[in-house]
Amino acid sequence: MKNYGPLPDSFRVYFGTTANGEDRGIYMALLDTSTGQLSEPVRVSNSVRPGFIAIHPNGKHLYATNASGSAHRGEGGFVSAYQIEEPSGVLKDLCTQISGGTGPCHISIDPSGNWLLSAEYHSGNCAVLPILPDGTLGQPTAVRRHSGSGPNSTRQEAAHTHSFNCSPDGRFALATDLGIDKILIYKLNEGSLTPATLPFIQTAPGAGPRHLAFSPDGKFVYVCMELNGTICTYQYMDGTLTEIQTLSTLPSGFSGDNLTSEICLTPDGRFLYVGNRGHESLAIFEVDSNRGKLTFRGHEPTRGKHPRHFNIDPTGTFLIAANAYTDNVVVFRIDKTTGQLEFTGSEITIPDGTCVQFFCIPD
Repeated sequence: MKNYGPLPDSFRVYFGTTANGEDRGIYMALLDTSTGQLSEPVRVSNSVRPGFIAIHPNGKHLYATNASGSAHRGEGGFVSAYQIEEPSGVLKDLCTQISGGTGPCHISIDPSGNWLLSAEYHSGNCAVLPILPDGTLGQPTAVRRHSGSGPNSTRQEAAHTHSFNCSPDGRFALATDLGIDKILIYKLNEGSLTPATLPFIQTAPGAGPRHLAFSPDGKFVYVCMELNGTICTYQYMDGTLTEIQTLSTLPSGFSGDNLTSEICLTPDGRFLYVGNRGHESLAIFEVDSNRGKLTFRGHEPTRGKHPRHFNIDPTGTFLIAANAYTDNVVVFRIDKTTGQLEFTGSEITIPDGTCVQFFCIPD
């Protein structure tokens, strides 16, 4: 989403979930920006396990992974498209399309708004699907399957693509593969995928790259490593990555089990946050905008268990975290000087919340 500048009176917030039965679907709530309070959520689509969602830059359509529209379509990977109805914000089913593999877990949209990028965890694929003028999805135009394994026999027995994101200029696409400890780099050209000149970066053995974030100027890429609890900083230029720093997301002396989850920068690029599942916290880092390096600034408890996902509003004022295991969503206000997080007192129930996306309500 673009940076909308001045803080609007409210944001619409959509939540992806992996809930089953009567709780399944995509939910929506309104964030009052004067108080930091979320309204009681409403279900706006009863899609099946829409674990990750993405909103089109035109604000008219929403897409979801692991979804089969309003009914099961059997086993396999699917991505669904919805029209955002105004003024209600309810989602209207448009289509359900094969995703190019099995276990789609992450989607993103390229800067042009013409292509949807999908990461398939179970099959270790990444795929590109065309977004048609009416918002529906065409069949995949490119599918790349990864192979290999890593030292963690439980989680790295095979390739497991965990995210797929476009570079800010739209020329390259980066796939993080948790199973093989690689960040794979592709040239993206009109829906085709070809390996870049440097086709991948190998991470530390057993690191398990999960999600990434580009700096606002596109010069740096930050990757959270799910399995070893670190964040790696890379210099980025024309489809190449050069590692410049690795830091832990955990306090010294912590010995419990932990998995990182989401990674997110404030829109001005001054602060970066990483979710810790196990430590149940958000790690806070300050960013050196010239060198890209991070300085650790503390932890904020997420007031729940298993913070699967969080997001920051386009003005950098609020951070909303979804704790999947305790079904609670929590709102924090961001101190724009220090990056510290202050609990606003707002907390709502979202069953198995796995994704948070902000939407600026049209005038």
